Amino acid sequence: MGRAYSDIAFTPAVRAMQTRMGTRSAYAALDRTSDRRDALTADEIEFIHERDTFYQATVSESGWPYVQHRGGPAGFLKVLDAKTIGYADFRGNVQYISVGNLQGNDRVSILLMDYANQRRLKILGRARLVEAKADPALIARLQMPSELTGNAHVERAVIISVEGYDWNCPQHIAPRFTKAEIEEGTAPLRAEIERLARARAGTVAVPLATELGHGSLALRVSGMRQLTANIRAYELRAADGAELSAVRAGAALDVPVRLKSGVQTTRRYSIASDPGRRDHYEIAVLRDQEGSGGSVAVHSDFQLGTTLRCAEPANDFALHAGDRPVVLIAGGIGITPIKAMAHQLRSEGRKFELHYAVRSLGQAAYLAELDQVVGADLHVYAGDQRQRFDAARTLAIAAVDAEFYVCGPQRLIDAVVATCRAADVAEDRIRFERFSSAAVSEANRPVTVTLHRSGKRVPVAPEQTILDAVEAAGVPVAFGCRSGACGTCKVKVLGGAPEHRDTALTDDQRSREGLMCICVSRAAGADLMLDL
Repeated sequence: MGRAYSDIAFTPAVRAMQTRMGTRSAYAALDRTSDRRDALTADEIEFIHERDTFYQATVSESGWPYVQHRGGPAGFLKVLDAKTIGYADFRGNVQYISVGNLQGNDRVSILLMDYANQRRLKILGRARLVEAKADPALIARLQMPSELTGNAHVERAVIISVEGYDWNCPQHIAPRFTKAEIEEGTAPLRAEIERLARARAGTVAVPLATELGHGSLALRVSGMRQLTANIRAYELRAADGAELSAVRAGAALDVPVRLKSGVQTTRRYSIASDPGRRDHYEIAVLRDQEGSGGSVAVHSDFQLGTTLRCAEPANDFALHAGDRPVVLIAGGIGITPIKAMAHQLRSEGRKFELHYAVRSLGQAAYLAELDQVVGADLHVYAGDQRQRFDAARTLAIAAVDAEFYVCGPQRLIDAVVATCRAADVAEDRIRFERFSSAAVSEANRPVTVTLHRSGKRVPVAPEQTILDAVEAAGVPVAFGCRSGACGTCKVKVLGGAPEHRDTALTDDQRSREGLMCICVSRAAGADLMLDL
């Protein structure tokens, strides 16, 4: 069984051309994957509901393709269930070419574009036409409010059974923006222009740069791939074309980003590419609308040719040397360092297995590549397939001297660590890294932090980390991973009681030296004083 889209689109002639051009091996894994992608997941449903336009192709009885634009209010293309989408077909120029084509061939191909974020979704399906008089209830379900569509007359419904879908590479999508998107994106700039104009007449805004950061390592975005609806991979090559420094699996880059507020900072992303390659590094970034803004900035601002001045890669999650068997465990976007580990272990000829937990198969980044690298020792647990990762079972079948490497959400790490400790697995055989900060929680209390050296009092909202708030206050702080693993942001506490949530500091550093990691840790009370 393979990917439904490739079963349909990769005809013998297409496969022959792929072989001739040397790309067949890159797609061969799609013939063996269990992820059919013939039922829409939450990612595709959300994407479809946000679109206000799409392109639909049909085929005439003489074999000619015909592409038609369809537009309307956002959400006019509706998802009726995981296998069915539909829209109300309004009276148009009365040529009836698409409708006529569908009388003889019900196959359609639909392309949905998100130009602003350089994403596109292709859907293959079979369409049926339902005349308005035949099913008024269906028409009512598909029709948008009249204040959005005016007096447009609905003639029929077009109902499409989804046969397969695929997310496209964003590389050649020219970014375009709606009026609303432009107004939202330029609001901070317009506000700053107004402020500067009031302060000093004649001041003009400085255009956004195509270069970010101040580090010694200049990397240029040389490629982009849309791995899932919300995860995009960025290929980074040396700006001067030179060979990059060698890295070991687990290494990460501190990548410069410009937040919506205008503040320039960095975010740490694991290098997911094969560590044996010196021509480029690859990072993969999950777009998190509810996050602190870094991932949204990456997806919005990084374009082909953007230069990123980073620090040299750092590694707080390296594989141990030796010949012990290895168990790799990843959850969601935590696959990025784990994927690099799989490449390194295979090149070293070490025995390993990989367990990958995801909410849905559609959200499983790098699945086809992992299938090639790991083969039969790849185990995928998809929530939408009612599959769950079982830490106890994984430990029970692992080699008695295995090492465990875990990256993902905190609950996954906690489950693996607790299971290993209950089985008396030595601490040096358990390594883990969070893919995001564990500090932001609905249970967080607001905190006021006093910065001793500057005298500033900084309020920290529940949805902020102390590091974020201090940065926003204009106070520079050294930091690295933002997940409490590296210890770079450790600061001495001069007053108040910290609530430690990091994994970097020792008990001695916390108690005797009075240090805390402000990227994840908070206050046990309402106030803290820090040596900043």
